Formats: sequence, structure tokens, C-alpha cells
Amino acid sequence: METLMVILVGILVSIGTYLILSKQLLRIVLGISIVGHAVNLLIITSGGLKTGSAPLLGEKAAGFTDAIPQALVLTAIVINFAVTAVVLVLCYRAYQSFGTDDMEQLRGDEHE
Repeated sequence: METLMVILVGILVSIGTYLILSKQLLRIVLGISIVGHAVNLLIITSGGLKTGSAPLLGEKAAGFTDAIPQALVLTAIVINFAVTAVVLVLCYRAYQSFGTDDMEQLRGDEHE
């Protein structure tokens, strides 16, 4: 199962990198978000994909799952959502101000 997750992380990172290298601003934002999701999957996978009960006192179980990677990913999801929302608003304002979302046109001409 870990091998499948690592392959999925690799696919998501490659898709995110492709989108980040594009010229349109919205695709760059979506690429950053996809790379963020890939990192979340990598953290969960590095924490171990094992089955077990919750680490509660008083329970007698053979194995417990580690709650730290899950807490890190939950925090990262909230932060990723907030950053994506702010960047999408900035993209919208840039489109309203300049009338384009092409990075070459937003960068401007060096000779002007």
C-alpha cells in the first residue's frame, strides 16, 4: 500500500510541477495546491499506513496508530485552504486591474 501511495505522490508532484511551470496565473495556483496535497499524502505515508485503534488510555489493543502525522496533515490542509483562498483573491484582483492572467504580460517589458 505504501508503494501505491508513493507512486500517487509522484504523479501529483509531477502534475503540480507541470502546472506551476505554465504561463497562466490560475494554473500556477492550482499547481501549488496540488503539490500541497501531495505533501500531505507523503506525510501520512511516512507516518505509516497501519491499522490499529486510537491511542486512548484504558483500551487494550494490539497496535495503536500514530496521531501526530494526522494532526500535522489536518493543520496543513487548513493552512493550504487559507493560502489558496488568499492567492485566488489576489489573482482575481490582478486580473481586474491588468485584464490578463498571462505571466509574460503581467511581468511587463524591461524596456518600458
